[in-house]
Amino acid sequence: MAVSANRLELLQIADAVAREKSIDREIVLTAMADAIQKAARSRYGTDTNIRADINPKTGEIHLQRLLEVVEEAEDYGTQIPLTLALDRNPDAKLGDFIADPLPPMDFGRIAAQSAKQVIVQKVREAERDRQFDEYKDRIGEIVNGTVKRVEYGNVIVDLGRGEAIIRRDEMIPREVPRYGDRIRAYVYDVRREQRGPQIFLSRTHPQFMVKLFTMEVPEIYDGIITIKSVARDPGSRAKIAVISSDSSIDPVGACVGMRGSRVQAVVGELQGEKIDIIPWSEDPASFIVNALQPAEVTKVVLDEDAERIDVVVPDDQLSLAIGRRGQNVRLASQLTGWDIDIMTENEESERRQKEFNERSQLFMDALDVDEMVGQVLASEGFAAIEELAYVELDEIASIEGFDEETAEEIQMRAREHLERLEAEMDEKRRGLGVSDELRQIDGMTSAMMVALGEDGIKTMEDFAGCAADDLVGWSERQNGQTKRFEGILSGFDLSRVEAENMVVQARLAAGWITEEDLAAQAAEAEEASEEEVAEDAEAASGDENGETA
Repeated sequence: MAVSANRLELLQIADAVAREKSIDREIVLTAMADAIQKAARSRYGTDTNIRADINPKTGEIHLQRLLEVVEEAEDYGTQIPLTLALDRNPDAKLGDFIADPLPPMDFGRIAAQSAKQVIVQKVREAERDRQFDEYKDRIGEIVNGTVKRVEYGNVIVDLGRGEAIIRRDEMIPREVPRYGDRIRAYVYDVRREQRGPQIFLSRTHPQFMVKLFTMEVPEIYDGIITIKSVARDPGSRAKIAVISSDSSIDPVGACVGMRGSRVQAVVGELQGEKIDIIPWSEDPASFIVNALQPAEVTKVVLDEDAERIDVVVPDDQLSLAIGRRGQNVRLASQLTGWDIDIMTENEESERRQKEFNERSQLFMDALDVDEMVGQVLASEGFAAIEELAYVELDEIASIEGFDEETAEEIQMRAREHLERLEAEMDEKRRGLGVSDELRQIDGMTSAMMVALGEDGIKTMEDFAGCAADDLVGWSERQNGQTKRFEGILSGFDLSRVEAENMVVQARLAAGWITEEDLAAQAAEAEEASEEEVAEDAEAASGDENGETA
C-alpha cells in the first residue's frame, strides 16, 4: 500500500523531534497518539473512550472507540449491551471492551492547537525523565560545561544535554565566571522537581579536590594511593591525607609530582588554593602532628572518649600552628576528626601545676594530711581518693619516705572518706525519691543515683528507658568541629560498654526483655559476623585467583 505524504511527514517529524531532544522515537509517537485521542474526544465527546494507534512503519493512524460490555447499557457512547457485543465477538464477557472503528477526521484549528500542546508537554516530560536518568547516576563525577548565565551570584551551566546550577555558596570565593567561560564542577546532587530535574554542581565540595587529584595522579586512579580525608577552606587553603598501599611509592611525592606539576594543575583549577599534602597514619597522635604542619609539635595528650587532643607547641610556633584566623588548626581538626586544643609549653606547664595543686589539696582535705604528704601522693600519679582506697597496699608503701604503717593509715582514711561520702549521697538519694531497687544494677553507686534522681530518673522502669548516649553523652560533627553533648553520668568514670550493660540489666529486671532474647540476639550477631568473615575470605580468594590468572 502506498504511503501518503501526510503519513510520511508524521514519521519524519517524530524522527526529527526524537533526534533533537535525544529521546526514544516511540515516546514521540505515543505523545502524538495521545494528542490525536484528545482531539478526537473534543469531537466525539469528552466522556468517549477513544484509542489512537500510529503504525511506526507506515505512519497510518487508526481511531477506535472502546465500548465497555455491560448487562444493560445506559450510555451507548461508552457502553454496549452484552447481547450486541456477542454478535460482534462470541467470546465477549462482562467488563471486556469492544473496539468500534471510527472514520479518519480532519483537525480543526483549535483541535490542532490542543494536540500540539499535548505533544509538547509529553515530549518535555520525556526529555526531563531522560535528563534525570542520565545524571542521577553521575553524582560524584566531574562534568564540564559552559557558563550560560549568572543570576544573583548563581551560575547556570550548559552541559550540552541539560542545564545545571552552581549556587553562590558552592562557588570558590572571588571567582567571577562570565558568559561563555568553560567551567568544571562536581555533581553532588540531582533532584526530580516540578519544573524538571535540578542538577546541582559544586566547586567547593571536598570531593571536587579528590576527583581532580584522581585525574592528575595515575597512582590514585589505579588505587595504589588512597586519599583518606580532605579539609578545605575553598579558595584559600586545603589539606589532604594520603596513604600508599605500595611501600616503594611515596604518596606525598606522587601527589606533588615532578617539580610540583601535578599539585600545581589542581591548584590552578582551584584558583590558587594552597594545598598541604599529608601522610595519613593509623596512630591519631602521629596523624594530628602531621596535620598541623608546618608547625612543630613537642607533645600531644589524647582523650579518646571525648575525641579531643591537647597539642603543645613551642612559644614561637603558636601563631603558625593556629594559622591565620585559626585556619591551620581548623583544617587539621576537620581532616582528623578530632577537636584540637593548642597551647604553648608555658601554658601547659601552668596547667599541669594547677592540676597538681588541686590534687594535692584534694588529698589534704579528704585524708587530713599535711601539704607535703598531699604533694607526694599527687606527684606519684594518684588522681582520686578511690585509687588510694582500693590500690594494692604495696604501691603506697613503696613510695619513698612511706612505710607499711603509713600506707595502712592513708588507705584507712581514704576508705573512711568514701564511706562518709556514700552515706551523704545515700541520704540525698532518698530525699530525691530514687528507688532502692536501682542498687541491684552492678556498678551503680549512690552518687550515680543522686545524678539520676536530679534528672528525674527514679525507678527501674525509668532507667530501663535510657540509652547509653543518655548516660555517658555523645559527640556530633557540626561545621567541621566535633561537638560534645554531656550525659547524665558523664561526670563518672563510666565507659559506654559499662553503661550499655547497666541498661540491659535494668531492662531484664523490669521485664522488658528476657535472657532468651539476649541469647537470640547474641546468636544472630555471631552468625552475621561469621557470614561477613566468609564473604571477606571469598573476596580475597577471588582477588588471588584474578592475580594468578
